[in-house]
Amino acid sequence: MKITGIVCEYNPFHNGHFYHVKKTRENGATHIAAIMSGNYVQRGDTAVLDKFTRAGLALKCGADLVIEIPSVYSLSSAEFYARGAVYILDSLGCVDEISFGSEVGSVAELERAAEIADECSKSPELEEYLRNGMSYPNAINTMVYERLGKKLGNRIGDILSSPNNVLAVEYLKALKHFNSSIKPFTVQRKSAAHDSMTALDGIASASFIRKCMTDKSDFSSLVPDYVSQAYTNARAEGKTADISNLERIIIYKLRTSSPEELRRVPDVGQGLEYRILEAADKNNLEEILMSIKTKRYTMARLKRIFLNMLIGITKSDLEILPPYGRILAVSERGRDILAKVRETGKIPFSTSLARLSKTSPEAERFARIEGRASDIYALAQDKIGKGQADYRARIGIKTDEQKF
Repeated sequence: MKITGIVCEYNPFHNGHFYHVKKTRENGATHIAAIMSGNYVQRGDTAVLDKFTRAGLALKCGADLVIEIPSVYSLSSAEFYARGAVYILDSLGCVDEISFGSEVGSVAELERAAEIADECSKSPELEEYLRNGMSYPNAINTMVYERLGKKLGNRIGDILSSPNNVLAVEYLKALKHFNSSIKPFTVQRKSAAHDSMTALDGIASASFIRKCMTDKSDFSSLVPDYVSQAYTNARAEGKTADISNLERIIIYKLRTSSPEELRRVPDVGQGLEYRILEAADKNNLEEILMSIKTKRYTMARLKRIFLNMLIGITKSDLEILPPYGRILAVSERGRDILAKVRETGKIPFSTSLARLSKTSPEAERFARIEGRASDIYALAQDKIGKGQADYRARIGIKTDEQKF
């Protein structure tokens, strides 16, 4: 029995993800635990399909167990996103491997880049670059070039500039941070690049597929049949979500927040709260975002800030490691993993948010945040969904998972 973890968002699950799962199986994985973002994704947006639908699709497409990344971590920087996900994987206590995609396709090169990036992140020079208006990734890359010289600096800098490599590096840093015994395995990305707006060999980025969804273009050849059908059904029922549906309540929240309240929100600091409040008089979300956006304050970071503010997530919440693992979907084969977790688990795991909320004060806080996050997500759906969905969800054993 070899249990492999995959950190994912599956927004939506597409042929590239299917290829990754296939290669992970070929590398010896008998069981796959997917640690998946819930109703919100790391780019600072609502997921197109709700987390329970996406978790069920993940089982059909090759995963055996799906556990949620709490919104506190899924709506955070790459560093904290990876740290939260890897902590949950490690806390299962029985995971042998973590499998992730990367542009470079080499664990050795990624580990070298992770080591250098970690050294740079601890340097006093970093704060100076940040004070001068550089974004965190650009500041790290500048330090890499300065320390390693042109040839090696360019190579490491290229690795740290590619989106999937960035997450891969953060997974490796998190494994080291937790002194985890989980071994890394990477699958080189095939065909279409991250955020590419073209399809190649039947594979396209999730960004391109979401654009097809928005434009009502055909994307059925780019995703498994299950996913295409699920999206068609959800759209017909008004169950697809978009952050634009939250525009009015985001603007309301901005206009009624104080500088002190904004300073408590993750990623807000060094006067950004005043820049945000100055923009709050604009009459639509896009204008507000564009008036604040700079090289340092990216669109994804700003949208994460707005969603964190709306949900009520604070900087102090990020000081708490995930206090539980919420199971979103499990197959017959996934029960094998859970059987081991009963003996090896380091934190509580359950399908019931209500049950998990009673395990510790930290768990109660995270569960309350998750319930509120899901209630707000229901407002982002084209047809407003019901409240308290997280507490009413009934999660059973599914038996129609994809066979490899």
